[in-house]
Parts: sequence; structure tokens; C-alpha cells
Amino acid sequence: MRRNMPEPAALEAKLAALLERDLNLIVPSFDVDLFATGSIDSLVFVDLLLALEKEFGLKISLEDLELDNFRSVARLAKFIASRIGQNDTLPWKYAS
Repeated sequence: MRRNMPEPAALEAKLAALLERDLNLIVPSFDVDLFATGSIDSLVFVDLLLALEKEFGLKISLEDLELDNFRSVARLAKFIASRIGQNDTLPWKYAS
């Protein structure tokens, strides 16, 4: 059975909260480029990957490391939603 995917706005808010809680990064807009602004560098990127894997039960492979997927909260939400949609065995942490 396929699980309900979260609403984009709810997932974006969840990701913004994760960035603030786990990385001490406050995002002014879901569309801001996190790399161009210097908010995420290579060390923070590794921490982000670990936080995402823990929070969403994902295993992010080298093939998934397309930087455009991680450039903004909005793009990250699309990436996470697509991964959740591909794998029905992921733990679901959203209440509707």
C-alpha cells in the first residue's frame, strides 16, 4: 500500500525546522540558494545528509548527490518527497 506523501508546504516547514535544529541554520525563504549564500559548505553538507537520513529513514547514495536537489529547501522537499514515494518501507513521521 502506498503511503500518503506530505503536502509540499508541510515538508518544507519540516525541513526548515530540521536545518535550524540540527545545523543552526535559519532559512529566510524556502527558495534561497543555500550554496550561493554560503549557508551550506562541504562540511555542513555532510551534516545535512546525516540529518536527512536520520529524520526520514533514507539512505542517500552517491547517485543521489546531485547538488541541485539540495540547493534550497523547496528543491530538497521535492527530492525527499520523491524518495518517500519510491520506497514504501520508509518510516513515516508525519501526522495529518
